[in-house]
Amino acid sequence: MHSTWLVTGGAGFIGANFVLSTLARAGVRIVNLDALTYAGNLESLAPVARDPNHRFVHGDIGNRELVASLLREHRPDAIVNFAAESHVDRSIEGPAAFVQTNVVGTLSLLECTLAYWRTLDADAKAAFRFLHVSTDEVYGSLGAEGRFSESTPYAPNSPYSASKAASDHLVRAWHHTYGLPVLTTNCSNNYGPLQFPEKLIPLMIGKALAGQALPVYGDGRNVRDWLYVEDHCEAIRRVLASGRPGEVYNVGGDAEMENIAVVHRICDLLDARRPLADGRGRRSLISYVADRPGHDRRYAIDASKLKRETGWAPAQSFDSGIERTIDWYLAHQDWCARIRDGSYRGERLGLVA
Repeated sequence: MHSTWLVTGGAGFIGANFVLSTLARAGVRIVNLDALTYAGNLESLAPVARDPNHRFVHGDIGNRELVASLLREHRPDAIVNFAAESHVDRSIEGPAAFVQTNVVGTLSLLECTLAYWRTLDADAKAAFRFLHVSTDEVYGSLGAEGRFSESTPYAPNSPYSASKAASDHLVRAWHHTYGLPVLTTNCSNNYGPLQFPEKLIPLMIGKALAGQALPVYGDGRNVRDWLYVEDHCEAIRRVLASGRPGEVYNVGGDAEMENIAVVHRICDLLDARRPLADGRGRRSLISYVADRPGHDRRYAIDASKLKRETGWAPAQSFDSGIERTIDWYLAHQDWCARIRDGSYRGERLGLVA
């Protein structure tokens, strides 16, 4: 018997990877709702364009009439909410769009979901899940020690993370007030195939291949916990299958690294795979640029609850994951070129100073 899942934001980086990897497994139909904002890319979904178990719908989670009609028509067993504005620099320059999508849009989706859930019979109500995908940035910035757990107090420092924190609180409230069976996952920095090329890793890959300057924010010593995207997708499926309603699960890759160390690793791998014609090592291309305002210094995730309750663990180390990622971008330069010819040309997006 097939399950039906409504996936929102399923043309973005993580959402598209989730759709592709989930449909590769038998037993799930996906209705994929995406507004196709700047980082949404239908080309990422080309492998399932003719899959009878995938239906793409162009639309916004804030469109209540559309969402309600999809719920009535497809009767999903679960909703997985990836839909979000998720770019820190752009949120500094224009926070209203982040509040509109991440807060107002999530509210609208929750209200439609609750109305639908109340129409289900007792067994279907008990089996239904609403999984909200969020970020470790809601916890703020760490010092040199410690890791974020699910009990870490929220302390968001950017308009983006504040809007995601607000959406997390709404999801929690819909469980405790109305009984909606919700789950929330807070993940660390994702990387891997299909990532919009403005983000650190694909940006560095693209510029390094072209022999261009590699812009590193501030002193490059900001620390992130890097999570290979397919490991994240598998964690979401595990939480859907066995997570406890109302609970939060942190997802991390056990791979803390300074940004500059990530850039060095990319340079070295590309030097080995595609040496520059002039023989320069790509580390010589690194340039330090003005940092973003309020740039959080360090994130680190304690994912022990997720591991203990679901049996999940990251399958990729950073070394294996970054090699897979670089090899994917080397094999898909046409995909990157079409984005550069369309919505993005390698510039820094959002507020610069």
